[in-house]
Parts: sequence; C-alpha cells; structure tokens
Amino acid sequence: MQRWISTFLESQAAAKDAARNTRLAYGRDLKDFADWLARRGQHFADVTQADVEAYLVFCDAQGLATATRARRLSAIRQLFLFAHDEGWRATDPALRLKGPGRAARLPKTLSEPEVTALLDAARGHGRAPEDRVRNTCLMEMLYATGMRVSELVSLPVATVRGDPAMILIRGKGGKERLVPLSTPARAALADWLALRDAAETAGRAKSRHLFPSRSAEGHLTRLRFYALVKELALVAGLDPVRVTPHTLRHAFATHLLAHGADLRAIQTLLGHADLATTEIYTHVLEDRLRDLVLTRHPLAGEG
Repeated sequence: MQRWISTFLESQAAAKDAARNTRLAYGRDLKDFADWLARRGQHFADVTQADVEAYLVFCDAQGLATATRARRLSAIRQLFLFAHDEGWRATDPALRLKGPGRAARLPKTLSEPEVTALLDAARGHGRAPEDRVRNTCLMEMLYATGMRVSELVSLPVATVRGDPAMILIRGKGGKERLVPLSTPARAALADWLALRDAAETAGRAKSRHLFPSRSAEGHLTRLRFYALVKELALVAGLDPVRVTPHTLRHAFATHLLAHGADLRAIQTLLGHADLATTEIYTHVLEDRLRDLVLTRHPLAGEG
C-alpha cells in the first residue's frame, strides 16, 4: 500500500503541482487509512464502499473533528480516483460517498488596537537587539501583507532587496502574487536587513533566506514562529489562545475590508483561488457593523 501512496503523491506533485504541505497531509491521512486496513488484513486493491464507510465510522468513534474526517475522506477519494485512472482498480469505492460536511466557522480575528499591542510587544521582546529587530520585521510584514506563515518564514532575501514597494510571494501550488509593503513594514525590513547583512559580513554563514536559522530548512520554522506569536500575545496582555499567526492573516483581511477595500483585491492579496473563500470575511464585517449600530446609534437605546 505504501507504493500506492508514494506513486499517488508523486503524481500530485507532478500533474497538479500540489503544495508540499498538502502532500504531507495526504500522506499522513492515507497512512492512517492503510494502517487501519492492514489491521483487518486488507489492501487498497480490495476495498469496498462499505470498508471506507466503516473507516469513517472508526474515525468518528476516535473523536476526530468533522473537518479532519472530511479531509481524510478527500484524500481517500483522490487516491482511488487516481488508482481507477491508472487501471489499478476496476471500480472506485469512494465515488458515491459524501463527506460529513463542515460547519461554517467564522475566522477568529483581532481588533486594530490588539494588533497594535502585538506590534508594540515585538519591538521590545527578545534577548538581544537583533532578536527584537527581527521580531518587529516578522510581525510588521505579516500584518502588512497577510502572508501565510510558510510564505513568510521561507522568503528568499533576494525578494526584498532594494527597498521594494511590492514583493513577489510564491504561494500554494507554486502560484505567485504581488503584495504591497506598508511604510512601517518597509522600515522594519530595512532595519532587519542591515543587522542580518552585518552579521554575515562578520562571519555568520551566508543564507538565501530572509530569516535564516539552523533548522533543517535553513530558515525560521513555522513552529518557532507560532511559539513567538504566543509569547508576544502574553507580553501584549492578550489571551494566547486567541492569537496565532493565522489570526494576523485574518486581521489583515478583516481590517482591509472594514476600511473599504474591494473583496476581489483582498482575494488577490491573500492568494485565494476562489472568491468564495474570501467572502467569509464579509460575515465578520456584518457582525461588526451590526454591533456598531446597536451600540453607537443615537436611537439604539430607545423603544
């Protein structure tokens, strides 16, 4: 079964240019399904629709979230569709299965004062001046661009040379997009580049990444940045549970929309393939506008 999974993942990379994180998620989900089948003495080649349904019931009994079960079924569907196309199977056992459905969840976001508090915290948090400058650059760029964490931490330093007003980001599936940098982000970037380049001149190993580290990837890891954001939330007096790097991405989109930005423009800046993905932010804005009317309208307290 491992050969099936490996070949399928290779095809995803080659034919569909699937992002590395997407392939890793598919691999984990399919390995779990394969292990479950192996315990029953089965193989992908002889799976029936009833078997896939039994696996989904097993996942439900394990207490897995609806979104996780939906994602696992999606991976199984993709595998068997590929197997059918390749002639490995005469039938597709997952063809008629419907997912558990995902409850519509509004993105968690932060108010503008809360974001300001996080940015202020970044300027003073760090053991050394270099750490504080780097932290400020990371946070200013994240909020200014709405980048995904993986996009931010892996940025090539060549992308930001020359004080650019806009930078080119390589997103999911290798798709590229241009995003503008705010004045504070450009200033923070210039400060960080000066320290980063001085350290390399003084003997630090040269790196092609804007935020180099000793990790296997050669740049700051997503996990370390996630932990950093939690630390900054504490310093800023915010509940760390509410604050993640992705929360800042939501705040970027929500605040743009609140200040009159066009939804299509936000879609482009976020790198969403489908406008429907971006439209969820309109619900957040609707809630804010309704609360504004109920609390600030001069007649709100009458009647």
